[in-house]
Amino acid sequence: MYVGTLSFDILLGDVRSLKEKRSVVRPIVAELHRKFAVSVAEVGDQDLYRRATIGVAAVSGDPGHLTDLLDRCERLVAARPEVELLSVRRRFHGEHDD
Repeated sequence: MYVGTLSFDILLGDVRSLKEKRSVVRPIVAELHRKFAVSVAEVGDQDLYRRATIGVAAVSGDPGHLTDLLDRCERLVAARPEVELLSVRRRFHGEHDD
């Protein structure tokens, strides 16, 4: 079993309130979940209206499939015109990790 996680640090465009922030972040979270069947949530910077941290997690029996899935998730977020992807942190845990 292999577990992969991504943590996206994103800067939101012209957002002036937490309500506007939700209107940008929620569709990204929903699309990642719908398209790729991954677990995804806003996991940080909830009190800042121009920043968001989105976490993604997936489990697979094949490390190649998991790597490809995480790559596609990253490309989807990076391609969103309403956000700027500041950084991505990727973690990969395999069967032989302690």
